[in-house]
Amino acid sequence: MQGSKLYVGNLDYSVTNQQLEELFSNYGEVKQINIIEGKGFGFVEMSDPSEAEKAKEALDSSDFKGRTLKVDEARPPRSREKRDYPRY
Repeated sequence: MQGSKLYVGNLDYSVTNQQLEELFSNYGEVKQINIIEGKGFGFVEMSDPSEAEKAKEALDSSDFKGRTLKVDEARPPRSREKRDYPRY
């Protein structure tokens, strides 16, 4: 794994940053958490790639708050292409 940022999907909408931090801190130091409200996913940044790998291996497909988590290495954001048509 190259990066230390993880995508965490299939979250219950009631999950908080603190709950996610408690879950992931079992695998290393959590640097940052960003839950996308109302979308059921978020991002967790660990202090180094080896900790992120450990967390991914342990938590992917595990049960958390009644949901099966999807944990994977976060991909870089896609660039938004310029549109060729006018916006109204």
